[in-house]
Amino acid sequence: MGKLHIKIGDTVKVLSGTSKGSEGKVLTIDRAKNRAVVEGVNMIKKHMKPSAANPQGGIEEMEGTIHISNLMVVSGGVASRIGRKKDGDQSVRYLKKNGEIVK
Repeated sequence: MGKLHIKIGDTVKVLSGTSKGSEGKVLTIDRAKNRAVVEGVNMIKKHMKPSAANPQGGIEEMEGTIHISNLMVVSGGVASRIGRKKDGDQSVRYLKKNGEIVK
């Protein structure tokens, strides 16, 4: 599997789906399924059984996963595709729109 254009902690914009246009921070990435969980985006309702931690049970609202092809990195208010280039001996990510290096 190759490198992904997003990392945990990146701010991303959703390109398609019910949450199109919304932005959030990447919380987790599932590399096997190429999906990511973005904070406050693609909210789903999960029915929880009563347990010791949650004796009441009920319906909990949480973030669902989004395919990473539907996400675009945002840096400094600019959403852009990501490229990679060598900076000395290491590879860095940069925005293709304005050439800014993404940390």
